[in-house]
Amino acid sequence: MAPSLESLPNSNSPSHVEAERVSQKYAEERAKRLRSDGVDQYVSLNATDDPRLKGFLDDSWDEHNESPVRLQSGDRYRVAIMGAGYGGLLYAARLLDSDAGLNPQDLVIIDTAAGFGGTWYWNRYPGIMCDTESYVYMPLLEETGYMPKHKYAYGEELREHADRIAKQWKIDDRAMFRTELHRCTWNDDSCEWSLDLTQRLPCAHGASTRGTIVADFVILSPGLLNRPKLPLLPGLGDFKGPNFLAARWDYAATGGSPLSQQLDRLRDKKVGIVGTGATAVQIVPALAEWCDQLYVFQRTPASVDVRGQRQTDMAEWTNSIQTGPGWQRTRCRNFLSFGANAQPSEPTDMVSDGWTSFPSYSVLTGGPAATKVTMDTAAEFVSEMHKLDLARSDKVRERVSSIVKDKDTASKLKAWYPGWCKRPTFHDEYLQAFNRANVHLIDTDGRGVDRIVETGIVANDTTHQLDAIVFSTGFEAGTFGSPARRCGTQVFGRGGKSMDEKWKDPRTKDGQISLTLHGVCTRDFPNMFFTSSDQAGIASVFTPTLDVLSRHVAFIVSQSRKKLDKANSELPATEHAVVVEPTAEAETSWALRVLSAAASLAPMAGCTPSYFNAEAKMDSMSMDEQIKAAATTRWPAGLIDFMDVLDGLSSANDDSDFDIQVVPRRL
Repeated sequence: MAPSLESLPNSNSPSHVEAERVSQKYAEERAKRLRSDGVDQYVSLNATDDPRLKGFLDDSWDEHNESPVRLQSGDRYRVAIMGAGYGGLLYAARLLDSDAGLNPQDLVIIDTAAGFGGTWYWNRYPGIMCDTESYVYMPLLEETGYMPKHKYAYGEELREHADRIAKQWKIDDRAMFRTELHRCTWNDDSCEWSLDLTQRLPCAHGASTRGTIVADFVILSPGLLNRPKLPLLPGLGDFKGPNFLAARWDYAATGGSPLSQQLDRLRDKKVGIVGTGATAVQIVPALAEWCDQLYVFQRTPASVDVRGQRQTDMAEWTNSIQTGPGWQRTRCRNFLSFGANAQPSEPTDMVSDGWTSFPSYSVLTGGPAATKVTMDTAAEFVSEMHKLDLARSDKVRERVSSIVKDKDTASKLKAWYPGWCKRPTFHDEYLQAFNRANVHLIDTDGRGVDRIVETGIVANDTTHQLDAIVFSTGFEAGTFGSPARRCGTQVFGRGGKSMDEKWKDPRTKDGQISLTLHGVCTRDFPNMFFTSSDQAGIASVFTPTLDVLSRHVAFIVSQSRKKLDKANSELPATEHAVVVEPTAEAETSWALRVLSAAASLAPMAGCTPSYFNAEAKMDSMSMDEQIKAAATTRWPAGLIDFMDVLDGLSSANDDSDFDIQVVPRRL
């Protein structure tokens, strides 16, 4: 179904005629990209048995140092956190800062990487930086007292900040690195989780050890976009030259390093990059500067607005940004209010960038207006959002024409879809790169490349001879499947219940509504919390959500620990365990509150294929399937409202939505 603008007033006005033309163009471009295989057009590198493809995930950043925590079967922890990125670090920091009675030795942080940082550990490609203002994006700036060097922080600084957090909270020696979680099983008798793990040893030959640890609480925080994917192309793996994922950059092939991005080994090379999303937008300018010839293979153009990168001004930081206690939370809420299209708007836009001038993105993230949309008013809401988006999207397209000199190339670089349909990008050098004589846009008109051959890439029935290939083809969507699946593991709760079964895909015939409470826990999986965008508040940036969820989990664990300590003091001779999970009533009520605003998602219909809509498969779902899926989407009122709801519970000491029991531990 194409985006509809038919209910706009003044049907004979020039503005309406233009809107109809754009709507038709959106539909035509979308149709070129529709595929019957949907998400199956990609290969899961984490699941494949092909050793050539498995090699794409090799960790070139591993310095083979000893892991701070060695896997010892039988070891016991109060809290096991899966994920050493900003999410896992925030959970650890907030738990340690709470009155849960925890110290660093009670925790273990598990990650497949060999260091802290999550996405910033893995992604170290040239040109990498955050697309959200660092003063909002980087967590715990106020607590660490750190001033980012730029408005948009670069990758190495973001990774170093993860190390800074770990060191300040004394959890830098609590990490079990190079460790994969295979299975997580709840034991009703001992009221604890068993975690089956494999840890690679710090050596190059790949030796490993397997064992099982136990934990009272488990937190799954693997990140939303943590599993790189490749298009399932004929000949994938056949290319004889260097070919690698952007998320596993090979500086041995290109020259340079994350700290010195002089790609001098590409001086006389022909390089192809597949993909033109948020990652490629940052890489292309760096490649263009160093390689002899660069071929950019495009299926769908990115929407590229101004980033406006600049160094942090000390005076501005002191006088206007770091203004006093709570400054980062205040700035974050200000930023989020503009993205949620809150009305009336804040009198001052503290961040003033491409995101805060993008109110139509609230279609994806939610906001105050979403809670007022009904089935009767959905068509009107769709038209209002398209009208709001059209002025911005036209401006972004006009920017292409004003920068790219070749008219044919410029026309192919224009994004013909509403701004909320794909992840928007912001960059100050990407479009300019196409004015260089050595940069060639290979636009496939929505088809994608044809195949990989030993000597290069075939696209548009033409073989492009290459010396190296960079795959910038994104990640498996972290917005579908259970928290266990997103973590690459299996989780079994009460009575051996599978979390994957509870999260049965709502897009399938026998799918069901996945129930959570606050998007962070689910019944029948006691003492387990997870990071999710399902039924939680989200925004264009995820770290504020991580902070909200980590504070909330710290509150729940604190409430549980208080009850456990009370029981142990009253009956000191008996070892007790605490078991906490949502009540069934609270879970259902929360899902119904999410579902009540399902009509606000109507503008997503007709979007061009992307990971936001499971490669457009969501549009072909039955009404029953759509209702199931709608109940598992974002908190409709937006992230600020989500913050307020959860803050209100902790302020009131209200844990009534949780079933918290203290029972004798049966070992």
